[in-house]
Amino acid sequence: MDFLNKITGDKQNQPQGTVHTQGQQTSQSGGGLMDKLHGMAGGGTQSEHKEDGLDKGVDWVQENVFKQGSQTNESALEQAKDEKISDMIRDQYKKGTGKDFPIADK
Repeated sequence: MDFLNKITGDKQNQPQGTVHTQGQQTSQSGGGLMDKLHGMAGGGTQSEHKEDGLDKGVDWVQENVFKQGSQTNESALEQAKDEKISDMIRDQYKKGTGKDFPIADK
């Protein structure tokens, strides 16, 4: 069990990132094994820190305007979709103004 605790980052014999609610477990992105696997696939909280300003703006619109929930721990697929949206915005901006979008792409 100690081996699993070290892998998942458990410090109190409870898997980090797990909340017990009336006998059910729900993940809360606490840096456990699943978060590490997300990061390896290109998603998760680590990848969120690597986003540029336009990607963060797309996340803000999805969260606050379209009410799609928290955008702080997206899957690799969701982040790829957001990147496509920001690339389309950059492309349309360049076509309309003839200039590059003011926020550089990462």
